Amino acid sequence: MATHSVKSYRRAPSTLALMARAAVTGIPGLSSIPGIRRDGRGLPDLVVRRPDQPIDLGHLAAYNRLCGFGLQATVPVTYPHVLAFGLQLALLTDRRFPFPALGLVHVHNSITQLRPVQTSERLDLEVGAANLRPHPRGRQFDVVTTARVQGSVVWAELTTLLRRGSGHPTGQRDKPAPLPPSPVEWRLPVDLGRRYAAVSGDRNPIHLYAITARPFGFHRQIAQGMWSLARCLAGLAGRLPATYTVEAKFSKPILLPADVAYTTTMHDEVVRFALADAREGTPHVSGLVTPG
Repeated sequence: MATHSVKSYRRAPSTLALMARAAVTGIPGLSSIPGIRRDGRGLPDLVVRRPDQPIDLGHLAAYNRLCGFGLQATVPVTYPHVLAFGLQLALLTDRRFPFPALGLVHVHNSITQLRPVQTSERLDLEVGAANLRPHPRGRQFDVVTTARVQGSVVWAELTTLLRRGSGHPTGQRDKPAPLPPSPVEWRLPVDLGRRYAAVSGDRNPIHLYAITARPFGFHRQIAQGMWSLARCLAGLAGRLPATYTVEAKFSKPILLPADVAYTTTMHDEVVRFALADAREGTPHVSGLVTPG
């Protein structure tokens, strides 16, 4: 990844402090002060790095329990995202970044596991941003995250975020895929967002309490998209290959508490999954796993 600026961390940055910084950029009045103001222009040539990231087995076990993964010698495909979340937040709250971090909407995710990551391995993590482009509801861009072991990429992720604003006719609007039949229903508790925040560091106010979610347009707190994706993949235990790419589209937010319906189908080694409202059938998350 060619860059002109690199920010390195010897330890994982504090997500609590970075979330507080993100909150400041969204306060009317303060957000117009030079050094805090975001100009909405191009993405910065900035990479945020954390070399030699260890995997804490206690933290991994807590993550696995919350997301539904069993104990194993490798980490779930969504776990490196949690390890890199502080770096992603450091990028989004950097003064050179063009948009306030709070208010960005997570619309899509793509993760490629080039090989399983062992729990004993140490990861060199790197985060940058790319591909600012139009969207029918504003503009979107990708947060690009990679994990290397001894110089070789073992895991890569594109997290697509939407900055809402004036729509662009050239932006593409995806049509929701039809949901597979025969769902399994899950009951999601009201404190799920707070519990996931405790293990992931994602303490965005929209996930914590109804009172903190309302200023952002939600009458109740909503579940984190990455918990939803992790829970869907945990439901595929035993059916995932060693190397694969998972694509996920996030549609309707999950207002907590919630009853959701989980479905999967498989055709020509491609697994499709969906998480939808148990009563209305409208999709929250839909995606597919492609081997290779």
